[in-house]
Amino acid sequence: MFPFLRLWLGSLPRCLHSRRSLLLENLALRQQLSVLKRRRSKPRLSPLDKLFWVLALRFWSAWKQALMVVTPETVVRWHRAGFRLYWSLISRARRRVGRKPLPKEVRNLISQMVAENPTWGAPRIHGELMMLGLDVSERTISRWMRQAPRDPQPARRWLSFLRNHREAIAAMDFFTVPTITFGLLYCFFVISHDRRRILHFNVTRHPTSNWIVQQLREAFPYESARRFLLLDRDAKYGLEVREAIQSMNIAAVQTSFQSPWQNGIAERWVGTCRRELLDHILALNESHLRRLLSEFVSHQEPCHSLLPATSPPLTGSPRQPRLQTRQ
Repeated sequence: MFPFLRLWLGSLPRCLHSRRSLLLENLALRQQLSVLKRRRSKPRLSPLDKLFWVLALRFWSAWKQALMVVTPETVVRWHRAGFRLYWSLISRARRRVGRKPLPKEVRNLISQMVAENPTWGAPRIHGELMMLGLDVSERTISRWMRQAPRDPQPARRWLSFLRNHREAIAAMDFFTVPTITFGLLYCFFVISHDRRRILHFNVTRHPTSNWIVQQLREAFPYESARRFLLLDRDAKYGLEVREAIQSMNIAAVQTSFQSPWQNGIAERWVGTCRRELLDHILALNESHLRRLLSEFVSHQEPCHSLLPATSPPLTGSPRQPRLQTRQ
């Protein structure tokens, strides 16, 4: 009696449904029945089954009432996964957006203009390209100018100058050393290019122009100055320093901006000093650092005084002054 009453009460709402709703519910129940009839311990839904329920989610509002195999949240997750797959496929199929890439012929022309006319800037090259009928923005030209290969001749001329005049070249430079009390000490040194020997060094907290002039006088006493002196464009080398160098009959050769390789011998000695000494000690004060540097330079002195078979002769080289470490 009760099963019959339950069946009658369950069929009563279905009689009020439309024919379309009944057909969709029947189709959903048959699809789930086909899944359950598969000979597996746990029914698995194929991609076609998932596609069926995604379409049911889109076109049938009462799809949750007929769903028994999986939860509604699973169907929503399938729908979101299909949404991501759909838009990823569309993004791949669409054509490339943004500005058109610059043709290779125009890039080669910009590189050729940069190599043949080093003084030309982006506005001049932009005007020349406009006269040729090439519409390229000035910002694009600036970007490709930075990537254009440079003329290697200036670098070769600089290296040739260093090799041909190394017996007459000395270099000076500064490097900083932190102290144990978080102070900063400035180390000044002058190095010769022929044997890479330290001619003079000193330490100070305040490197003024007058202090640098005094160090140059101690580095080149008794008319023993070299012909050329390499130095960078540090602001510490003021007008007094340049006048003192000129009074010693020394030609001051300044390196280019941000080009430490042009003073490579001095930079290499700074790296050696840091790796072999400064990275292993804590400087207490000026006298402490000066004593350590004096021992380090004295240790290197016998090595640089040797003459290996591959070294060039030292004909015409001025007499090397003794190392001076006084303030």
